[in-house]
Order: sequence, then structure tokens, then C-alpha cells
Amino acid sequence: MEDRKIVQLYWDRMPEAIPATSEKYGGFCARIARNILESREDAEECVNDTYLRAWNSMPPHRPEALAAFLGKITRNLSFNRYRYDHAGKRGGGQIPAVLDELAEVVSDTHDVEREIDRRELIRAVNAFLDSLPREKRRLFVRRYWYSESIADIARELHMTENHVSVTLNRLRGKLRGYLEKEGFEL
Repeated sequence: MEDRKIVQLYWDRMPEAIPATSEKYGGFCARIARNILESREDAEECVNDTYLRAWNSMPPHRPEALAAFLGKITRNLSFNRYRYDHAGKRGGGQIPAVLDELAEVVSDTHDVEREIDRRELIRAVNAFLDSLPREKRRLFVRRYWYSESIADIARELHMTENHVSVTLNRLRGKLRGYLEKEGFEL
């Protein structure tokens, strides 16, 4: 079913919206959740919560890109679940590695005074990603947005793990340089 028809089902408050979403995007959302949570049960719960969140968001929201909309919801719910499950401890999965890799470039802050800087940082990171060749952008997004393991990225993109690691390291270095050039203190 086409995305616009699925979105219309939500707007019309038709229960068929959930099975249609699950059929088309269930695997996509489950993969995102499993990459972050590394638990099939927790991932299933986050995917089901994604459908509920989508149901409660439409209307009034009418997403232009349903996959991105659902992916973002799944990702946010999964990270919230991960933080809840790992409060005060470090797990052995991909998330600590992903966050550690990016922490050397961009530190996380919850300081209200820095909200404007945060928005500018998001704009700058998006501009940096737009400047990358398609393959490098895909690699970066798969690692740092979808939290995929280096092994999975290498296998699916037909690269060696070393090549993926080196490329990601270089991209983080370029991101650091770009952000410094844009005036961000890192």
C-alpha cells in the first residue's frame, strides 16, 4: 500500500492503519529497535509503541516521508528504553560504542542555555552530511543514526570492517574540522 494511503487511514481513524504500517514498515522499525536495544522482546515492544505513537500523532501531523517518521519514532523510543534499562551502568552492545565515538566530536548537553547552540549544531551536522558523497553519508547515517554494527555495515556494503572503521574515523575527523570552522567549540 502506498504511504499516502496508509497516512490517510490514520487520519480517517481506521484500525487498518496499524496492520498496513506493520506489513510495510514492521521489519524496518524492528531492525532499528534491535540495533539499539539488542533484545528481541524490547524491540517488539518499541515497535508496537511506535504504532501507538503514530496513531496518536496523526492527525494532526501528516508526515511527508512515512518511513522517516516511523524510523524517528522507533529510534527515540528505543533510545529512551535503552537509557531506562542502562541507567547508571554501561552495556556491552553497540550503543555505548556509537555514543563514545561521537562523544569525541560532539558532547551531549542538557543545559537549557545551550538550546540555540544545539539547533545550530543540528543544522551544521545536516549541512556536513549534505556535503558528503552518497556512500559516505549512508555509512555515517547507518552507524550514527540507525546504530548498526560495523560488522553489519561492512557485510551489507561489501566492505571490510577495517575499511568501515577507518572511513568512519576519517568522517568524524572531517566533521570535527567542519564544526570548528563553523565556530563550534568542541
